[in-house]
Amino acid sequence: MSSTEFRNALGAFTTGVCLITVNDAHSGALALTANSFSSLSLEPPLVLWNIQNDSDCYREYTECAHFGISILCADQQALSSAYARKDNHTIVEDDFITDEHGVPLLKRAVARFSCKNFQLVEAGDHHIVIGEVTAFDAHDESPLLFSRGSYDQLASRSD
Repeated sequence: MSSTEFRNALGAFTTGVCLITVNDAHSGALALTANSFSSLSLEPPLVLWNIQNDSDCYREYTECAHFGISILCADQQALSSAYARKDNHTIVEDDFITDEHGVPLLKRAVARFSCKNFQLVEAGDHHIVIGEVTAFDAHDESPLLFSRGSYDQLASRSD
């Protein structure tokens, strides 16, 4: 099985795009772009996302007590691209607020989740990070989408 062909087939599944944020005692406030975010459980309220084992900020995200998730709006492609680059995870503070645990969350997002680290599961070349949602909010914004290696957005709603 070709890993490139497998990755291309997986890319046919359109996803939303989010920033995963953390405030690390040594590295400071960081953001990482992810499209692996998913809901997991309503009781307790759990969500998950995946991080590569060789990520340049693996320690910060797997050893943190709390992290945040901000689902990006359709016009936030530049934010997604900026925080997707290796060694470019220090946040631009003007774009963020902080939750009760000092974790940054985007000021403007489709939805924001404050999470405490619930469980870390090893899975191949990634780890699954499961978070228990401690607070959230949602807004009437159109989400940024990612499909087949490119950004996209929902078609305009017809009333």
